[in-house]
Amino acid sequence: MALSRRGFLAASAAAVGGTALGTSLAGCSSNAAPAGTTTINHWDWYVSQAPWLQNEIKLFQQKYPKIRINRTVQATDQYPNLINLAIRGNEAPDFFMIPASPAFDNQVSMGWMRSLDDHATAQWQSRFPSGNFFNGVDMVADKVYSAPFSGATPWLQLYIHNGLFKQAGLTNPDGSVKVPRTWDDVTAAAAAITSKSGGRAYGIGFGNSDSSVLPWWLDLFVRGAGSPAGYGTDGPDYRVGKWTFGSDRNYADFIDLVLEWKSKGYIYPSVMSIGDEQARAFFQQGKFGMTVGGVWNQSTWQQNGFTDYTLTTLPSPTADPKAFFYYQPGGELFAISSQSKVADAAWQWFDWIYSEEAGERWVSSGQGLSIFPAANQNAKISFKPFQEYVSYRKWALTWPVPSIRNPEAAKVTLPNVTPDLPNVLTGLYTGQISDMASALSGLEDRRNQALATGVKQAQAKGVKVSLSDWVFADWDPTKPYLNKSA
Repeated sequence: MALSRRGFLAASAAAVGGTALGTSLAGCSSNAAPAGTTTINHWDWYVSQAPWLQNEIKLFQQKYPKIRINRTVQATDQYPNLINLAIRGNEAPDFFMIPASPAFDNQVSMGWMRSLDDHATAQWQSRFPSGNFFNGVDMVADKVYSAPFSGATPWLQLYIHNGLFKQAGLTNPDGSVKVPRTWDDVTAAAAAITSKSGGRAYGIGFGNSDSSVLPWWLDLFVRGAGSPAGYGTDGPDYRVGKWTFGSDRNYADFIDLVLEWKSKGYIYPSVMSIGDEQARAFFQQGKFGMTVGGVWNQSTWQQNGFTDYTLTTLPSPTADPKAFFYYQPGGELFAISSQSKVADAAWQWFDWIYSEEAGERWVSSGQGLSIFPAANQNAKISFKPFQEYVSYRKWALTWPVPSIRNPEAAKVTLPNVTPDLPNVLTGLYTGQISDMASALSGLEDRRNQALATGVKQAQAKGVKVSLSDWVFADWDPTKPYLNKSA
């Protein structure tokens, strides 16, 4: 997927404000269904992506007038629980977006999903780029349960307010905005905007009222410094199979930089009391010149008529980044319920969503990249910021996946870590935590102990797994990793 799943969920949750929508939309038509119509109950959490999906439903029902899609929109924060309750109550939707938890393998073992092998034949799989169906990713025990949907590109970008940059004289000889590429460039731009605005604007802003956004900044900045795990939600530094928050100085160096920005007055003062949605509005209004977010920002700003911005990614201490964004090959987004009584019709809807044509419309509508390279190439993209976003796909590489090399690794469940990175960063920013070295070392120890505990608990159940499954000593973070099944 183009976004890390956790990041994507965070973006979606911000868009809905944490409110449980529970909205049922019976296709795109209020006309009575003709006799013999089959209804597919569909669940997802799409908000900013909803116009694309609603159009796909419309097109699908035009081709298949006797199949109706009854779409229900759920909020991300409640989605795993709602799916679980629906399945336990034998009221599962026929077709659903796969929740982030529990683990994919666990959802299959609990009987949530229907195997697609009757339809997802080798011929059907061959329409996807090679190397996209793996046990532990979209397959379990050699059976297909889902399929990859999105193409990969960095899920976070640094957004630049063109108007404020120009007012501060941050321009090239041709008058275009001088895009910051290094940490020093960002600092210099923040200083210029803050000093030259006469108190009307700040260099940097974000909304961290729920502690979720400061980790985005860290994730975006430390990767280019050579820390490939970034935020660390998708896995440790696979070169050593461990999280390295305390032992890798890039983390402390970046936090020191943020605290320097704060002490010099470059950061909008209310960042800890506003949320990401409000921060996006403030950026649009010119209250600060730089913010971090994802492609979901663009649709919001475009709806509001704001297009005067530029974006970049992977600002690094040096001119060239030393590590990038990463993704696992394959992927999963939608599934068909094992309880569905209309599975054949649900497959037709699944096949439609996973078509190259739907992928091309996904890209053309500015939602992200498609798993199909041809769809990305043929998409009609007229919006310059989205073109910039698409161009950064060169900074997204495949990385090692333990569950591909050893499918048993997918059965390991890590216990929750508390306090985790969002709590630590918030505490350091507000001054509630003063000893950074101790805080980061403690976080590193908690994360690594969680992995050790998860592996030990799995071993006790007879799972053939070890901590060495998370170590890929041959991985070069500057090159795509070729995952191989066991």
